[in-house]
Amino acid sequence: MKLSNFLTSAIAISVATAFTAHAADDRYIIQVDNNNKGVVKALAKKLGGELHIDANGFIAASFKGKDLASVKGLLNNPHVKLVEEDQRRMPSSVYSDDAGNAMTEQLTPYAVYQSQADQVTFNNQAGMKVCVIDSGLDRSNPDFIWGNISGDNDSGTGNWDENGGPHGTHVAGTIAAADNNLGVVGMAPGVDLHIIKVFNADGWGYSSDLAQAANLCASAGANIISMSLGGGRSNNTESNAFADFVANGGLVVAAAGNDGNNVRSYPAGYESVMMIGANDADNNIADFSQFPSCTSGRGKKATNNENICVEVTAGGVDTLSTYPAGMATSASLMADGANFASAAMENSGSVVGSTYNMGTAEATDAGANGNICVIDRGAISFHDKVLNCENSGGVGAIIINNEAGMLYGTLGDTNATTIPAVGAAFEDRAALMAATSADISIGTSDYGYMSGTSMATPAVSGLAALVWSNHSECSGTDIRNALKATAEDAGATGKDVYFGHGIVKAAAADAYLTANGCSTTPDPEPEPEPEPCKGNGPRCR
Repeated sequence: MKLSNFLTSAIAISVATAFTAHAADDRYIIQVDNNNKGVVKALAKKLGGELHIDANGFIAASFKGKDLASVKGLLNNPHVKLVEEDQRRMPSSVYSDDAGNAMTEQLTPYAVYQSQADQVTFNNQAGMKVCVIDSGLDRSNPDFIWGNISGDNDSGTGNWDENGGPHGTHVAGTIAAADNNLGVVGMAPGVDLHIIKVFNADGWGYSSDLAQAANLCASAGANIISMSLGGGRSNNTESNAFADFVANGGLVVAAAGNDGNNVRSYPAGYESVMMIGANDADNNIADFSQFPSCTSGRGKKATNNENICVEVTAGGVDTLSTYPAGMATSASLMADGANFASAAMENSGSVVGSTYNMGTAEATDAGANGNICVIDRGAISFHDKVLNCENSGGVGAIIINNEAGMLYGTLGDTNATTIPAVGAAFEDRAALMAATSADISIGTSDYGYMSGTSMATPAVSGLAALVWSNHSECSGTDIRNALKATAEDAGATGKDVYFGHGIVKAAAADAYLTANGCSTTPDPEPEPEPEPCKGNGPRCR
């Protein structure tokens, strides 16, 4: 797999996706009529509450050391409609594959082709706007058209145009990266964005933040809300906010989650929100993509509702997109003057030298002295292989995969090595083993890879904006139904809990709306739930 462009490493990031079963920091949402909000705010403060959000129809406050029942008792006031726990919401990415070179040439992420986004022209006169609720955005990336981007600041999370990590910038690029012969291209190149930063310095936010954000998205004139995030347990205030946005003609899209099980994540689990799963470049379901049942309730009250399970999927495995400046790690590898794909593992720097075949590098070897070690995967950890190379006098390390594909990995949290180390693909093993010299370089980049339903969600959000821009007379529900009606069936025949209706297809949805117009039809009755899986495959987790 010789490539002229440098590709990237797979570096795991510690984004928590576990769902909390209780309110964090004793924080609660208090629903109240706006006309009486002042009375309730004063009462909450008098009782020791710390006010965090003052929004339309509710406030969010923390009462240290008090449970829900206690707070309800304290706020026994005729003006209070409801008191509920404020649930945590977190990003839905599972890892990042930090990225390639300076990206002086434009690359097209595979999901653009897979979803037919390259077959539909974005109508930039239609006034489409996507509201991204996430970790903020780095305004310096040249793939963003700043006349088309706005946002809202928050005193608790900081400025919307200052990134809180790479997640929000990556998501925004998947939606809107400009078609400018540089970096990457988004699903709806140059579409207007409104950015709302809801994640705090620890990388998470609250359901009240999302409810407030939904109101801000509406005020900003957004057509679509995109949320690559989720958490456990539903929340009445949050649910109502997204239902209102949809009732007013909008579309809300959210990630199914990355635990690879049938647990329902919120806000994706609300009926008003379109739940998105992730597939890979080969049309396989991602093993991390959650697949909740379409059934709700128990016993005789149990009902099927396809709007509370995965509706469609899009590319979400190894997705290339924009990163905050210099936050991605780039790698390059040359052997005997030819470029090879590589993935940065650890330790920045550049080295040139003769190569030495060190086998699986299970021990030090004097033959590696002054050379770049070419090492096979297996037997011991990546870290110990590189450490044995360095202790032998090696100046760099190339570790080759022992199965098809690129070797992505890191040297662990207690890395004791200093020499540049890269992973290489099994398909290139023969050429790398035969080479007599190599050139390794590890640096930084403004573009990187991530995987997760976090990546599939903006792909669908951008694709919805793309299709909708050519049918602006439609509602968000019309677009949602068209995407489901025209998705390409994948996995088991017919609708299933993993792919929903299938993989989204922009050209097919565009043609469907052209032929049938925007009349919204009722959602079809869900297919029966699949039989329990057998064996140890990813769907059985």
